Amino acid sequence: MIEVEVEDAAWTAALPDAAAVAERAASAALGTVGGDVVVLLTDDAAVQDLNARFRGRDRPTNVLSFPAAGSAAPHLGDLVLAYGVCAAEAEAQGKTLADHLSHLTVHGVLHLLGRDHGDETEAEEMEAEERTILASLGVADPYRADAQA
Repeated sequence: MIEVEVEDAAWTAALPDAAAVAERAASAALGTVGGDVVVLLTDDAAVQDLNARFRGRDRPTNVLSFPAAGSAAPHLGDLVLAYGVCAAEAEAQGKTLADHLSHLTVHGVLHLLGRDHGDETEAEEMEAEERTILASLGVADPYRADAQA
């Protein structure tokens, strides 16, 4: 099960189907893996607070992934996305907010599934998996050189 909570109305003001976009992307990233994921679409201040408390970085970021403890199964974890950061990135990169939300949701779910990008090999593998999942959703390769503005 995927639950999407919209805490900041800016998400739906800019993208009326934001919850459906996030749910579709999370479902695609999960594939055949069973488990529950909660996606929270919130504002920069909430993400900044979480980033400071849990990562020691006192600034907002686009997406945070919080994997659940194994004992919480079937809950895999939570994603939290900051509207302001995501919208600014989408604009700067010449992407639609829907495509960027899809990408960041897929990226976050892959983290919940244990993927990482701590070194070059891991990053290449994770990016390849993201590309495949996003292509299945009709979303262009977010890592394409000409996709970055």
